[in-house]
Amino acid sequence: MCSLTVGDVRHHSTYRSRFLGTHHDVLVYLPPGYDDTEDRRYPVLYLHDGQNVFDGETAFIRGQEWEVDESAERLIRARAMQPVIIVAVHNAGDARIDEYTPSPDPGLSRGGNAINYGRFLVEELKPFIDREYRTWRAARNTGLGGSSLGGLVSLFLWNEYPHVFGRLAIMSPSLWWDRRVILRTLEQSNHPQRPKIWLDVGTCESDSPEVSVRDARLLKELLLRKGWREGHDLRYLEAQGDGHNELAWARRVPPMLRFLFPLPTR
Repeated sequence: MCSLTVGDVRHHSTYRSRFLGTHHDVLVYLPPGYDDTEDRRYPVLYLHDGQNVFDGETAFIRGQEWEVDESAERLIRARAMQPVIIVAVHNAGDARIDEYTPSPDPGLSRGGNAINYGRFLVEELKPFIDREYRTWRAARNTGLGGSSLGGLVSLFLWNEYPHVFGRLAIMSPSLWWDRRVILRTLEQSNHPQRPKIWLDVGTCESDSPEVSVRDARLLKELLLRKGWREGHDLRYLEAQGDGHNELAWARRVPPMLRFLFPLPTR
């Protein structure tokens, strides 16, 4: 298979978790200049569904990827965003639904293993990445993100680990899961930490796009009630005409990266 990645992308194959019993390939994008110095450290963004993040040859729909490597490479070289390490964690295939959901969904009779997926990320993968690469380890320098169920699990895992993740990319999140359990969970949470959040949704997602937009607006309003400020630590986008697919998310990756990882102001 011919890789279509751009820049310095390193492959850690079949990383096995003792919490999950499944294997996950892990790809690590290193920003331009990483090898030019031995003492500079970088923030990190972890992304779910890693098959779709960098390489169209491995994507769920062949040829349709998020183009995160292309976007990051271009923006960093143009000094339009902070240099960042990006970790793309492949999903576990048939186990994806279980690992990306916080509870079983009554309509599907499956799901609910996100707590163990979180332990894999926080107790196994993040320490490995922090040992292997020059990372800034604090929550304010650690992002987590994904689309669809990947957006759902990112919200859930931030709520479980607010001391670990401080920047979130929530793209077209599956807020409908288990009768919108994530909205109820976040309504009841009371963490002093407020991560920087990118939240978006397409206006043409699914057979009932108005439901996806309504749910995203409910989440936005919940966050505003909790103290987030739009344009400051929250950016909300309704992408006109966008569906629920990799091509749509690829278009939103550049503004997401610029918002979550802006160049430091002097």
